[in-house]
Amino acid sequence: MNGQRKESRSCGISPFIVMDVLEKAQQLEAAGRHIVHLEIGEPDFDTPEPVKEAMLKALRENDTHYTHSLGKTELREEIADYYLRIYNVKISPEQVLVTSGTSPAMLLIFSALLNDGDDVIISDPYYACYPNHIKFAGGNPVCVPVREEDGFKYRKSEIEHRLSDRVRAIMVNSPANPTGNVFSAAELSEMASLASENRFLISDEIYHGLTYEGKDHSILEFTDQAFVINGFSKKYAMTGWRLGYVIAPQKMMRTMQILQQNLFISACSFIQSAAIAALRDCDSHVSDMVSTYDKRRRYLLERLGKMGIAPTVLPTGAFYVLANIKEYTDDSYSFAFECLEKAGVAVAPGIDFGPNCEGYIRISYANSIENIREGLDRLEQFLAAKK
Repeated sequence: MNGQRKESRSCGISPFIVMDVLEKAQQLEAAGRHIVHLEIGEPDFDTPEPVKEAMLKALRENDTHYTHSLGKTELREEIADYYLRIYNVKISPEQVLVTSGTSPAMLLIFSALLNDGDDVIISDPYYACYPNHIKFAGGNPVCVPVREEDGFKYRKSEIEHRLSDRVRAIMVNSPANPTGNVFSAAELSEMASLASENRFLISDEIYHGLTYEGKDHSILEFTDQAFVINGFSKKYAMTGWRLGYVIAPQKMMRTMQILQQNLFISACSFIQSAAIAALRDCDSHVSDMVSTYDKRRRYLLERLGKMGIAPTVLPTGAFYVLANIKEYTDDSYSFAFECLEKAGVAVAPGIDFGPNCEGYIRISYANSIENIREGLDRLEQFLAAKK
């Protein structure tokens, strides 16, 4: 467990700028403006019916009490079966801890793993909340710049250059937010080779299932010195349900369980019942969503290519594209708000995802093809005016 903590947990915590963009967009909409939302990382699909039916059944049966702090045994067994079925990885249900979304999962991992001053290596660009969770737990995020020409993936040598006795973990996110890029099996194996007795991989696998070429690979295929973060928000369109989970080395489970008991007690009981239905009964629903996402992805990339702002390596996962706007600005923050005000298009500024993401905007295709087309038409006119 961690040692002495800093007096103020809020020190050094950065704002999540994309939420500022969303809130400004909502203000404009309230004033009568039509805004095309390409900023938000949330599925635009409804939660599948089997999930909703399972939740209602659980409520009717008064499944409204505390569960085991690790989560319902049946759900943890289902998650273990899922990882065996999808990745051919055998884990024990006792290695699974069910959480109220993946943000609490990260909080539990970093709080259990880090002492004050420990380092965690993350890529830059990164998911905007990673550094904040690390800092909150008393750690230091160590950023490794990744490049557009490499598909925004690590070069192993640049991680090795930053390794020290203080590095407790290396984070991997595939499919990645904000880039949409996917690590191959060989690339994950290379990352796994950097694990040791006291150094772990932390793999954020929340976008697994949303991959359009090839297949997803879990870090657990290559090392057991790893924590996996996963959940139901993206693949099953369950963002508002707030349910995630951690798969962790057995030796770390008791510490994380104690933290869970103190901070959260347990995840919501009837939503855990719904999650079982998601894993068992929703493959066809997911397949339909993935097919639709892929059509949008292909259309978006074609349009961005014609506009000259598509990334060098085309993304094949999640529902994001980083568009390169360096020709137009070196201030993506101001660009995003100007685009919102003048063009009525909400995008996420690259600077939200790290200094190395300046000069980019993240575009989400979690929206209808009609809205994506309208948003890109407006964006194209906006860029033309800036030239």
